[in-house]
Amino acid sequence: MRSHSSVAALIVAAGRGTRAGGDMPKQYRSIAGSPLLGLTVRSFLRHDRVDGILVVIGEDDRSRYDAAITPSDKLLSPVVGGAVRQASVLAGLEALAATAPDIVVVHDAARPFASAELIDAAIDAVSGGGLAAVPGIAVVDTIKAVDGNGRVTATPDRAGLRAIQTPQAFAFAALLDAHRRAAAAGIAGLTDDASVMEWAGHAVAVFPGEAGNVKLTHPEDFDAAERRMNGVTAMNDVRVGQGYDVHAFTAGDHVWLGGVRIPHDRGILAHSDGDVVLHAATDAVLGALSLGDIGTHFPPSDIQWKGVSSDRFLAHAARLLADRGGRLAMLDVTVVCEAPKVGPHREAMRERMAAILGVTPDRIAIKATTSEQMGFTGRREGLAALAVATIRLPGE
Repeated sequence: MRSHSSVAALIVAAGRGTRAGGDMPKQYRSIAGSPLLGLTVRSFLRHDRVDGILVVIGEDDRSRYDAAITPSDKLLSPVVGGAVRQASVLAGLEALAATAPDIVVVHDAARPFASAELIDAAIDAVSGGGLAAVPGIAVVDTIKAVDGNGRVTATPDRAGLRAIQTPQAFAFAALLDAHRRAAAAGIAGLTDDASVMEWAGHAVAVFPGEAGNVKLTHPEDFDAAERRMNGVTAMNDVRVGQGYDVHAFTAGDHVWLGGVRIPHDRGILAHSDGDVVLHAATDAVLGALSLGDIGTHFPPSDIQWKGVSSDRFLAHAARLLADRGGRLAMLDVTVVCEAPKVGPHREAMRERMAAILGVTPDRIAIKATTSEQMGFTGRREGLAALAVATIRLPGE
């Protein structure tokens, strides 16, 4: 039976993931052009039974989070976790306590392949009055218990064993109470939320998990995930869109380019903030999706867009791309102007645009040229930008 209960997803992303290698926490590493955390969150953003999503992040990870996640009305502001997973989940539950959803689904950031059907199964498993349910995979290998010297001490019957995954679903009030009690008792080493519920004396049900719902832990896991994203997902519908924008100069002391405020002896005459780079990029993505142009989605006749930051336009195009299950392969932008100089601000523009689009900066190219003092840009009457976006959509 489908539930009409309110459901929140809690994504745990505060760990360091050192076993995966690399120079950053594993949840922010790129897979097939998208940050791991962004892929994981996307599964819940698309799910129509999930009402809100809260991500628990590391203390120093806010900028990484902003770069990895495409804004959405479903996303709540992230909260900072603790030194261990148990503390991080408690921090997330406390942040959700103000709205107190009926059901909370807790999921590891490092599991990007949880299907909509698995999320459904988790929610269904507690919708009928149960307090806790977790996905489990039957163990096919013989399991040995060993002591500190590596000697076998027992061989448990594998028929009664399950390898437990996430998403794990719980009655929110019961899980929050169990975590609070465990914290008050000084219990801090429990490795999943089912263990917290077991410690608190609650029954935990197990429903079938998915073999493909793997947790990325080691470098080879990322290699396999990369192959899977490029193969099984079949992102072979490659499309290219172009965009062009131009604005005249007016009195002022700065211009916006690529989401970056650049000091200048002129301003921009525009309905919004006049960011020609973001406008051209937005049109390029919309063009690749065959979804019209920026004026179709944000008419200049509508007063609500007057003076608005153009970040919102590009973020909207990014959401439309994500809704189609697609991803940005490359965005190439050329700015045409005599001044200001773009070079000193190029990297800041790439980083800002990558954050808006939910990709890594290596997928954003920013170039600049002049018109050799010819035409309106040569006469310093204004500036222009051209953009080409290459996207991938699920194909045959």
